[in-house]
Formats: sequence, structure tokens, C-alpha cells
Amino acid sequence: MRHGNSGRKLGRTASHRRATLSALSVALIRHKKIRTTTAKAKEARKVVEKIITRAKNAVAKEADAKTKDVHARREVFAFLRDREAVTMLFNEIAGKVASRPGGYTRVVKLGQRQGDGAEVAILELVDYNTGQEKAAPKPKAKAAAGRKRGPKGKTAAKKAEEKKGEAKTAEEPAQAEPSQPEAKESDSK
Repeated sequence: MRHGNSGRKLGRTASHRRATLSALSVALIRHKKIRTTTAKAKEARKVVEKIITRAKNAVAKEADAKTKDVHARREVFAFLRDREAVTMLFNEIAGKVASRPGGYTRVVKLGQRQGDGAEVAILELVDYNTGQEKAAPKPKAKAAAGRKRGPKGKTAAKKAEEKKGEAKTAEEPAQAEPSQPEAKESDSK
């Protein structure tokens, strides 16, 4: 029985699990948004929330005391093992989430991954709404610059040309050109 054992094992040993969560945390701090399995996202969220809270409290304490809280930085570095991520966390992220009383991250489920059917989610920092921005409208492609396809499919430009050709043949009387079939017969003899 799992009495009192919280958290997921993620199919890893304790050291591998710790390294995985550390790597996910560093990626989230650097990129503000990561795509991973739902189970890993939920586990990483627990870790990142605690790290951000620690950094936020340290920055608030630094503002009062006018000195850096080196101990907090060292403890965060002991887990993350990435100097750049620690610097970003304390200088940029902690200041931005200073007024927020927790809930710094969100997990958005995306559905199942095509290859193995694993549940996939996006883990992102709430104050960096990179996913909420409206994408710029894409310019329409020119008809002549259509994608070339093999014999199975036809591009939209070719379909439009065929429709125009059908309209012209309906207006003009059809004239038979038997020159091509005769050439095939003479070649076979």
C-alpha cells in the first residue's frame, strides 16, 4: 500500500526522477513554456512552484535587507544545476510574480501523442501568456506557387485550371483528335 507516499514515480529511479524534474524545471524557467507528458507536467509543476516561491521570498527579503540572499540562491542552484536559469529566476521571474500568492504555472492538456498515445500537456508560466497571444494572420499563398504533388493529388491551382478548361469546352464544340491513339497502335506493331 502507498500510505503517505505522494507523487508519481514516472518509471524512473529516484536519482533519474530528480534529474528529469530538474531538467524540466530549467527548461520551463528558460523558455516559459514546455510541452511534455501530463504526468511529468504535473510533477514538474509541484517542484517549480516551490522554487519560484523560494525565489520570490528571497527577492522580497533582499529588498528589505539591501543584500543578496545567497543561501536561497545556493539551495535553488543545488536542484537546478544551471547558473543561467537561477539568474533568470531571481532577476526576472521572481520580480514579475511578486504580487501573485501562488499558482505561477498552468497545465494545459493537449490530448494524445500520435506515436505512443501518451497524454501530452503544455506546462507554462501564467504571467508569461505566450500561448494566449493572437497569431498574426498568415498571408495567402499565390495560386502559381502551389505545392507540387505526385500523381495522386492535385493542387488547388490545377483544379481551378481544369474547371476553367471544362467551361471553355462546354462553350466550344468538341473536336476529336485521333492522332495520339494511332501513334500508340503503330508503335505496338
